[in-house]
Amino acid sequence: MSKTNCKASDAKVVSTEPLMIKDARWTKLVLSTYKDPLGKERTWEHAERATRPEGSAIDGVGIVAILEKASGPELLLQKQFRPPVDKAVIEIPAGLVDAGESAADSAVRELREETGYVGKVSEVSPIMFNDPGFCNTNLNMVHVTVDMSLPENQNLKPELEDNEFIEVFSLPLRKLYAECKKLEAEGYAIDARVGTLAEGIELARRWKL
Repeated sequence: MSKTNCKASDAKVVSTEPLMIKDARWTKLVLSTYKDPLGKERTWEHAERATRPEGSAIDGVGIVAILEKASGPELLLQKQFRPPVDKAVIEIPAGLVDAGESAADSAVRELREETGYVGKVSEVSPIMFNDPGFCNTNLNMVHVTVDMSLPENQNLKPELEDNEFIEVFSLPLRKLYAECKKLEAEGYAIDARVGTLAEGIELARRWKL
């Protein structure tokens, strides 16, 4: 079966077992000792990425790619199986930064590799932490616009790695909140970055901001 015929939802976890620290490539567990505001020493067990490039302030980027269509702006999304939750997840394009690479350059590269689209960076967010009570993983959200009239955005040629199986699709921004609910009902997991974008749009709509 070719990659073009594969569905993210066809993947599944077949076994789970403990991982020895010496065998971990991507993450590590650490125990931090800190003092609380009253001066009492406490400990906190958490994870750290083992892949952040030396000198880099971030691990990776999340890409808010907007397709400029005649019918209105659409958010570029992906379906990708994630073993930790044993589900296909609705995500924005994202990836780890390479050594010496800026967030903007990383976003343009990852967008092209994962989706085939060529975009232009319009905004880079402050550094955001994904789950600071559990790990130090962080990223910049990079806003990218995609001009659908350009020839390079007509015949898409993603450059996926051998272990990447990604389905690319898009949704109208105005319908993102409702579509996330539909996708969850269909069995997909919703990545927090996608859900937060949808919540923000919905709050702006409800409160007429």
